[in-house]
Amino acid sequence: MDIISFKFVALTIAAVFIYYLLKHKYRAGYLAILSCAFIASFNYLLLPYIVIYSLFNYYIGLKLPNSNKKITLYRIAIGINIIQLVILNYAAFAIDPVFQLLNWELHASKLAEIIVPIGISYFTLQGIGYLINIKMGWEKPERNFPDFLLYITFFPKFLSGPVERSNHFLPQLKEEKAFNQEQVSDGLRIALFGFLKKVAIANQMAPFVIAVFSDLNGADGNSLWLLLFLLPLYLYFDFSGYTDIAIGFAKMFGISLLPNFDRPFFAQNVSTFWKKFHISLASWYGDYIFRQTVFKRRKWGVYASMYAVFITWTLFGIWHGAGWNFMFLGLLQALAVNYEFFTRKWRYRFFKKWPKFIRIWFGRIVTYLFYGVSLVFFFSPDLHSAFLFFSGMSGLDLSIITVIYYNIPLSAIVLSAIYFLYELLQEDHTAIFDKLYKFWWRAGKWNRALRWTLYAFILSMLFVLSNQVQQFIYAQF
Repeated sequence: MDIISFKFVALTIAAVFIYYLLKHKYRAGYLAILSCAFIASFNYLLLPYIVIYSLFNYYIGLKLPNSNKKITLYRIAIGINIIQLVILNYAAFAIDPVFQLLNWELHASKLAEIIVPIGISYFTLQGIGYLINIKMGWEKPERNFPDFLLYITFFPKFLSGPVERSNHFLPQLKEEKAFNQEQVSDGLRIALFGFLKKVAIANQMAPFVIAVFSDLNGADGNSLWLLLFLLPLYLYFDFSGYTDIAIGFAKMFGISLLPNFDRPFFAQNVSTFWKKFHISLASWYGDYIFRQTVFKRRKWGVYASMYAVFITWTLFGIWHGAGWNFMFLGLLQALAVNYEFFTRKWRYRFFKKWPKFIRIWFGRIVTYLFYGVSLVFFFSPDLHSAFLFFSGMSGLDLSIITVIYYNIPLSAIVLSAIYFLYELLQEDHTAIFDKLYKFWWRAGKWNRALRWTLYAFILSMLFVLSNQVQQFIYAQF
């Protein structure tokens, strides 16, 4: 079922009211059933697979604390989690070529075609994170299986995250919550703006992005330059749109999901950018990969961090897909983060002579452009296509005429500009933002009329553009 369809929204709203009519002890099971039905709507064979996956990690979690062979059991469990991810997500890249070298008529990738492992990269990280927490003693095993199944499958976050932490998600299910009209209204409003980002901005940019990457040989230099500047916006509005929808729907059920974005394009360097973009994934890798690697290699001194950065970001790149282009994507981030770490004193001495305004915006622009370059590897089907993209760039014309010429709706550009003005006020002009915020939420009838006029305008726009369906980019992971 398409998450941006009116049918899905209507069913979710109806599910919210049924949810609050149920007794607290039945609510998690009810949401787990809904989530399983949502998964089955994509592929009915995926559902039993995920139930078995959940049962396995649930059982291991129960056994780990008191096991006589705790480390062995833990390593086997983590290994199985990784193996199933590799088989279902990376077989065509890492397993089938080995079979071909051995002249074996086997194709492990066929299994993925049968099961269609949507969301596997997300729920695998959640399963591994849960087992690490249990092994380290950071939380106690979950004894209620419906609660654990819901942690793995909760439908608002299932396709594209955020990557939830068990010690953040599971305790919320134990809290009995009454229906809260304000909370449900806030959730609807957050989801509404998520739909606006996805449908009215990202989906309008998608045809241009798809057209260029489908014919890189025929793309002219101007279109490639324009796309380089457009890619961060396209991914941001697509992905943050999904996150807002997920957070909004979850909030309607009284569940708080982890934040995933915090005005990332106002970061002044790459290290800060990854604390603001895809926060739940970056922090997962930071906690479970980077810190653990640094600890194990602590005798190396400062080089332990450098080594851990390369390990972390290489795995981060591989998580995004099977291909050398994704490895290169991770390598680029590792190089940038290590460069910033080892040159920070020099950069501080150099840039402190610059006026503050120029220094801040220089950092923001360079970070944005670096991310745009990185995304060429993200969107390219392979490494050769990425280098073909860069080799075809010549000339630069980003006038409004160029935007119209390449069939990018002006409405998408205007809406994205308005949204970034909103984020700019939040980031740099908090006093002005606070005044506007208070005015917007003032109880007067004119303020209320203004809000509802905006909501009606957004709903009308979504209705008009709802036929332009584009899958969420991160749903492929």
